[in-house]
This record gives sequence, C-alpha cells and structure tokens, in this order.
Amino acid sequence: MTSASDRSLSLTLVRHGESDWNVSRLVQGQNDRAQLSAEGRAQSQFLIESLRAQEFHYLVSSDLGRARETASIIGDALKLATVTDPLIRERSFGVLEGGPLAGLTSDVTGVEHGFVVNPDARPVGGESFRDVVRRAELFVEHAHAQWPDDPLLVVTHGGMIRALRAFCAQVPLEGLTWDPVGNASVWNVHTPELH
Repeated sequence: MTSASDRSLSLTLVRHGESDWNVSRLVQGQNDRAQLSAEGRAQSQFLIESLRAQEFHYLVSSDLGRARETASIIGDALKLATVTDPLIRERSFGVLEGGPLAGLTSDVTGVEHGFVVNPDARPVGGESFRDVVRRAELFVEHAHAQWPDDPLLVVTHGGMIRALRAFCAQVPLEGLTWDPVGNASVWNVHTPELH
C-alpha cells in the first residue's frame, strides 16, 4: 500500500507577470521594490481561463510583491486563497540587486551559453543555483507534508522554476540546460516520491 508521503505531487508553476524592473532590465532577485507593469497585470489576467480548466485546491506564492500581485489576480478569479512561502523566492543576487542585468555575468551566475557550468558560483552576498535547488527541495518536502493529495498552483520566479524543474527531474546540475522562462509562463512538473 502506498502512503501519502510516497506519492508524487503535481505542481503547476507560474512565473509572475512582467514587472517594471523587467522592463528597465534591472536585477530583481529578492529585492522587493519591483511591481507588476500594466502588461504584467494583463498577462496575469490572460492566464486565468487556461488555469480555470484545471482543478486546484491551493495557490502557493512567493512572498515577494511581484509574485503576490500575480497570485492575487489569479486567486481572486479562481476563488483560491493564497498561501505565501519565502522558500520559493527568487534567487538572491546580493550586491547586484537593483543594478543592470549586464552585471549577471557567468562568473556570478554559473550559467554560460545556455548551460549551467558552475552551480556553486555566486555573487557577493547572494546565492548559488545549488542553494536555490536546496530551497526548492525544502519546498517540495513542505508541500508533500502540507498538501499530500492536492495539485498545487505555485506562483514564483524564473530562477525558482528552473530549480524546481531540476530537482523534480533529479538531474545533475552541471551541464543543465538553462531554458528561457518567460513572464507569466506555465510549467507542469511532478515531484519525486518522498519516503
């Protein structure tokens, strides 16, 4: 007999809508000053009909404002209360946050030519991609304990979506393909079984 903890969870991951810092090409990370642009709010509205076709009992959002605003737009329409969780925040980029995206060079991101070349690279005061994958694992463990039988709608960030996909696929981080993750894009994953 399979216990609840032995089952895989279905997660539908949504990246927040476009923010004003996305438009300005600034490093966001865990800086919480970025807000959804008018386009970002429209993108969030556009997602509602496709998400309505699926059945969710819970909506879990990053606690950063751009994700919470996206989750609020979707949750209000789908009549889902939002639970926030700091585990699914964006990767911290430390001293680079608020600066130009051009500062995210491969020596601090660990990503080069569309592949992860060093999952332990980190900016000063920030996180490595491996750190973010560890947070993704903690979130999955928490979700298994909290919502063992429920497909979850999760509103988060590009870096965390990549981390959750990598953890759920149980693949090595070195050489991982760095897929583009657009604003308001939707990704479906199944978590590994936890025992």
